Amino acid sequence: MRTIRRLFYGEVVRAVGLVTLGFVALFSFFDFVEELQSVGRISAAGYKIPQALIYVALMVPSHLYELLPITVLIGTIFVMARFAQSSEFTILRTSGLGPWRALRTLLVLGLGFVLFTFAVGDYLAPLADKAGQILKSRFQGNMTVGKTGAWLREKQSYASYSVNVGALSPAGDMKDVRIFEFDNQGHLVSMTDAKTARFGTHADWLLQQVDRTEFPASGAVAGHVDRTFPETLVWPTQVSAEMVAAAILRPERMGTIDLFQYMHHLQSNGQSTQKYEIQFWKKVFYPLSCLVMVVLALPFAYLNFRAGGIAGYVFGGVMAGISFVLLNNVLSDLGNLQGWQPWVTAALPGLIYSMLSLTAFTWLVIRR
Repeated sequence: MRTIRRLFYGEVVRAVGLVTLGFVALFSFFDFVEELQSVGRISAAGYKIPQALIYVALMVPSHLYELLPITVLIGTIFVMARFAQSSEFTILRTSGLGPWRALRTLLVLGLGFVLFTFAVGDYLAPLADKAGQILKSRFQGNMTVGKTGAWLREKQSYASYSVNVGALSPAGDMKDVRIFEFDNQGHLVSMTDAKTARFGTHADWLLQQVDRTEFPASGAVAGHVDRTFPETLVWPTQVSAEMVAAAILRPERMGTIDLFQYMHHLQSNGQSTQKYEIQFWKKVFYPLSCLVMVVLALPFAYLNFRAGGIAGYVFGGVMAGISFVLLNNVLSDLGNLQGWQPWVTAALPGLIYSMLSLTAFTWLVIRR
């Protein structure tokens, strides 16, 4: 059995590696062609071909994470179909390799792909993507989500705050910060504008070039508006740099722990978490797709192939992988619009393809 496992694991890992290398090279080429449009622009002074190549290289882990379930499916289908075409799998079956033992062998291999996909998506890809965004913003401008910036809320014991951050600089500082303070009755207490802000070391922000306006207390018979222009101002807050980055950067590029912490912050401040919950559960279930893919590929070993017929089945595997990714993305957007349970929305594509693969496998085993 050890020899069979070594045969399966070696052939599948080599095939998956070659397919992954080809897909990543193709996507990196597309990224580089797109980045060439920014090379030499006046607004991107200093952004030359070497910087573009570094940025493209930093995007490789994100592409690797997105492509791994598809490449696992294509590589495993290729190996299983080749085994069937050369009658190697038939020899293994007559030597005592039953269907459930073959399934168990591939599931162990799929578990290895699951752990690798999780490590890439949760640790390597977020760090590389953040480094790439910082590199690009250093030459092309600040990181921002548009003209309105990013909005955050925070509740404290004596007041609540609505915070708007216009952009993040390459150094990690915030620009064009606006803080609206409300009392417990919902009345506006103060409004603070700051050109820049830095994250402090003791749960606070250091605001610079401040324009602060304080309004009279609610219910006061008479009062006046106080407006001051301090050079710096310390604002105590639990809003961390990771939370601001989560509001500005794409949630699918974040790690699982960062997503969970940001979801908890939104929930504690009464904000909608639907989009981030779906992304969180996708982060949990997406690596498990590799298990689904190896199960989906195993029935190809029980088919009869004529000479040259293997290419059609590999093409079918490519189409199946693409349909899985499309279904995963469509259900995420649909679940966000319809308000479905986030974990159901994230798990549904894997469940559908698991049922299809197990049905095909069982039908072929019973039929033969």
